[in-house]
Amino acid sequence: MAAASGSDQLANLHLDDVTGQKVSKTELKKRQKQRLLEEKKQEKANAAVSQTRPMSAEEEESNLTPNQYFEIRSAKVQKLRQSKAPDPYPHKFKVTTDLRDFLRKYESIKTGEHLKDVEVCLGGRIYTKRASGTKLVFYDIKAEGVKVQVMCQSQEASGDTSFEQQHEQLRRGDIIGIIGYPGRTAPRSRAEGQLSIFAREIVLLTPCLHQLPSERYGFKDQEQRYRQRYLDLIMNDKARNVLLTRSKMITYIRRYLDERDFVEVETPMMNAIAGGATAKPFITHHNDLDMNLFMRVAPELYLKMLIVGGLERVYELGRQFRNEGIDLTHNPEFTTCEFYMAYADVYDLMDITEDLVSGLVKHVTGSYQTTFHTQSGEEYQVNWEKPWKRIDMMGALEKACGEEFPPGEELHTTKTNDFLKGILKKMKVECTPPQTNARMLDKLVGEFIEEKCVNPTFITGHPQMMSPLAKYHRDRAGLCERFEAFVCKKEIVNAYTELNDPFDQRLRFEEQARQKDQGDDEAQMVDENFCTSLEYGLPPTGGWGLGMDRLVMFLTDNYSIKEVLTFPFMKDEANSGKDKKTAAEVVGIQPMVEEGIRESNSVAPRLMWADDELYSAQVEHVRRP
Repeated sequence: MAAASGSDQLANLHLDDVTGQKVSKTELKKRQKQRLLEEKKQEKANAAVSQTRPMSAEEEESNLTPNQYFEIRSAKVQKLRQSKAPDPYPHKFKVTTDLRDFLRKYESIKTGEHLKDVEVCLGGRIYTKRASGTKLVFYDIKAEGVKVQVMCQSQEASGDTSFEQQHEQLRRGDIIGIIGYPGRTAPRSRAEGQLSIFAREIVLLTPCLHQLPSERYGFKDQEQRYRQRYLDLIMNDKARNVLLTRSKMITYIRRYLDERDFVEVETPMMNAIAGGATAKPFITHHNDLDMNLFMRVAPELYLKMLIVGGLERVYELGRQFRNEGIDLTHNPEFTTCEFYMAYADVYDLMDITEDLVSGLVKHVTGSYQTTFHTQSGEEYQVNWEKPWKRIDMMGALEKACGEEFPPGEELHTTKTNDFLKGILKKMKVECTPPQTNARMLDKLVGEFIEEKCVNPTFITGHPQMMSPLAKYHRDRAGLCERFEAFVCKKEIVNAYTELNDPFDQRLRFEEQARQKDQGDDEAQMVDENFCTSLEYGLPPTGGWGLGMDRLVMFLTDNYSIKEVLTFPFMKDEANSGKDKKTAAEVVGIQPMVEEGIRESNSVAPRLMWADDELYSAQVEHVRRP
């Protein structure tokens, strides 16, 4: 009976053709019904897909790799270059309206209002492009750091080029000219419309051959931002604002000094002697004179020679070059402002520093209070308002180390050298060789004084052997009349009463030469011409130097100096550019043969100058106006 029952159950099962299983009739119907529903659902989905609009050219191009996009766009622009329909690189487009003025002037336009009698002509770069069918295109363009919407309707189009031709070639990043009128849109979905330019004609002024980073992800790679600063400025408003703030700061300093009868001058950047500061110089070579020259580390000596010559208030804003380490606050080339003022001393310079810098901060930020964030995320609240705190260097070191330091007149001796080595060991401070007295003292100051200077602070009372160009202190033997101003634990200003005694100056230079013999590459050399100038008489003078880059860092809240330089120094990339083709190479443009150039007969053809004399003549023609 059991066997018969099992046979009946098998006989009642039905084969599922899809899975190959045998199931009951009820289960089979259930599965078939479910499959039918899924088929109908898929059919609806397929129908929906077939009814959707085809992808636009821009949407298709968004899926390309950067190299694919570059090659395709270069080929299209090359066709425009050949056909001139339109010319992708026209000579001129007359801009009559600044976009910033446009936004201010027409901000009060009401929703739905159009000023068709007002023609505006603007230029800008396309940041977004969106089409609503074939007769309506929207652009967001940017110029001078601001953005506006451009609305293009086919019925408004004018000019020699059709509406479709005006817009089919335009892509993100292109620079365009817009001729139209101001107005405000009247959207159905919200009460207030958007101030826009209603375009009558769009003119391609310069195509962008490369694919811009997407709006969603932006351009955030730090190293690439520094290497491609132009793209950084296109994509990131913050980078632009930092450079504008820097410009505003430089303008303020120039105006401050000009209003006080200072004369701006320019001094040589290549010198036979690397003088004016304790720093390691870059060396270059003058071919015609067959001599090595040093890129300047500071303009100080030249500026003081101008004071000797009777220009009693001079200043220079310019680049300095120091062949030293690169870190968050140091770049091989950097900008300083130095001024020299006859009949002023270090105390006058403290007052000027407080007035100039605090006024600058107020002018740029609108307040005396600023915030600065370090690389580790530590936040400093800085109060720039005068008066600033003042710290005596030797007194602060004695308090920090718990020992009395040798008197000022002995700070340069071998005995003091041994004492300082003992202090370094006691305080567990490392100082790399050469361990000169000046270097060890500087290291201690960095560890125990500078670290406490968040708000602007003057450190005063430097030893003479740390300051070869500063005048000795009128009351304290062995020290000099010098101060350094620190903010956020970093130096921003260095100033002193200038040494104008030619006898003393030569002794100071000789001490620097002794330190150089000990292995200190940063020690200064003897500048005989400067020493001679002092013999003609330098009046009592105050000298002042400001590091522009660091001050910009603090006022723009950037802990890296690279953020505040237009084009920071970067190490070469491995294989940089070797595999990349230019736009001309992509489209197969050949170099034009110019007069005096012929093609080589070598296996790999190249362009070359006919002879060395012609080369020299051509170079001289290019060099000299």
